[in-house]
Amino acid sequence: MMPTEGTKPIGRRVFLGTLGLGAAAIVAAPTVQKAWSGTLGELSQLDPTGVSGLLPNPGGFRYFSVAGHVDRADPATYRLTVGGLVDRPLELSLADLQAMRQTRVTREIVCTDGWSVEQVPVDGVRLSDLLDRAGVTGGAGAVRFTCFDGVYSESLTLEQARRPDVLVALQMEDKPISHNSGGPVRLYVAPMYFYKSAKWLSGIEVTEKVEPGYWEKTGWPVDAWLPGQEPGHA
Repeated sequence: MMPTEGTKPIGRRVFLGTLGLGAAAIVAAPTVQKAWSGTLGELSQLDPTGVSGLLPNPGGFRYFSVAGHVDRADPATYRLTVGGLVDRPLELSLADLQAMRQTRVTREIVCTDGWSVEQVPVDGVRLSDLLDRAGVTGGAGAVRFTCFDGVYSESLTLEQARRPDVLVALQMEDKPISHNSGGPVRLYVAPMYFYKSAKWLSGIEVTEKVEPGYWEKTGWPVDAWLPGQEPGHA
């Protein structure tokens, strides 16, 4: 399930050249949506999240990755590991995840490049349920996520990870999550911009502190709250 030889990250300078710098892009996202509505074909190749593939457009679903190539995971052999600062490390198959309690979260998905999709139903296992099953140990303060593209990573604080609207997602729009949309399993962090929702999820590691993810290492905000979703917002 690892990427084939020759996998290369997409240069962030290409992406930032289109979007602007980190936090500025987040602030500008709603404003630029209309301005970029005619350039989906060009921007789709630079979108690290995959949300543009959910938009109605003549090309239908599109493929997005920060790696040059991502092997497809066989649903029959897929495994998700949960480790780090836990009492009971887990290795879960897709069937194991499907057998757990499923939660539906329906929210607007918003990408930092200005694209958004209203009221997208996403189904999966609450991340908090997986953490409880593994048994988080003392000293834990964050959760790190790795992906089988061999490149992408993300992190949340433990408090953020335990929110009821953070899922290990198995379905989107009432269908299994396709490879192009990050399947068979992806992270879904509903209250944050979509780059926090890592695709092709392969590992969950409980850590002492937050480790900056793929984009955050180059300046994007670690806390990517959507407007009105920040803790304590009335």
